[in-house]
Amino acid sequence: MEKKIKRIGVLTSGGDAPGMNAAVRAVVRTCIACDIECIGIRRGFQGLINSDFRKMDGNSVSHILSRGGTILYTARSDDFMTEEGRQRAVTTCKMLGIDGIVAIGGDGTFRGALELSRLGVPVIGIPATIDNDIGCSNYTIGFDTACNTAVECIDKLRDTMQSHERCSVVEVMGRNAGFLALYVSIAVGATAVLVPEREVDFERDVVERIQNARLAGNTHFMIVVAEGVGSAFDIGKRIKEELGMDPRVTVLGHIQRGGAPNARDRETATRMGYFAVKAFAEGRVNRIVGTQHGDVVDLPIEEALQMKKRLQMERYDVLEAMGNFGH
Repeated sequence: MEKKIKRIGVLTSGGDAPGMNAAVRAVVRTCIACDIECIGIRRGFQGLINSDFRKMDGNSVSHILSRGGTILYTARSDDFMTEEGRQRAVTTCKMLGIDGIVAIGGDGTFRGALELSRLGVPVIGIPATIDNDIGCSNYTIGFDTACNTAVECIDKLRDTMQSHERCSVVEVMGRNAGFLALYVSIAVGATAVLVPEREVDFERDVVERIQNARLAGNTHFMIVVAEGVGSAFDIGKRIKEELGMDPRVTVLGHIQRGGAPNARDRETATRMGYFAVKAFAEGRVNRIVGTQHGDVVDLPIEEALQMKKRLQMERYDVLEAMGNFGH
């Protein structure tokens, strides 16, 4: 007979993403509906090591659905990388009587959760990262809001670039994945995009794209660079050297992480949070929740972490076809 889940801990870890609060709210309120106590672990796995927690109830998650960031805070934890640190985290779970942990974050968060599961603490992961690079899930919380934030910023940049007939190089987030950069590039009608998944040929990917756009009658150009490709300032410098232009470089940085989550991220986070607690209540543990073909599903954590997500290069083909005529 499965042990009845009486108390669940919830934490957010790694980089914050819009919609994390909506996921926390869903976890807490579903726990209440299932007669399960919920403990909020502050500052991720470091908080679990330091016994940094708060009891959660319905009121503690009121009015957070629309808030960006995470009310539980988030932090990297070097201590958790050590055996001693992980053992201290397990001790905290035992001391607080926590029967399982809902971990909200990205790949690093899930690998931390996997270590906990191997030490006997049941876990469920919820994917929340603006990079949208979790292999077992078609979509991750925060991606759509981050894309819209980037699009809004780039649209404003384009206004001034057009007025001054200039080239703009914009660096967006994406250290290991180009999902955000490619999606945003199509949405803003970028002249070119550089992503980690495709080896950069500067002549083909930048110089020729700008030349073709100029021959099509354009006098302003938008180059989007995922941070994993390299510095946007270096790209701007090469454009100046090879084309004699004077590009303006903008690094959007952490502005992409902030702001109120949009409808898609609030709805997805709420469904995932609900699904995670129901999985615990039904005895399905050591899983990662995700979306596949619009449905919320859960997969064994080790299997899920081995899955890779392919960048849809057909989207790159779409951008190239549109870019032959400029914006």
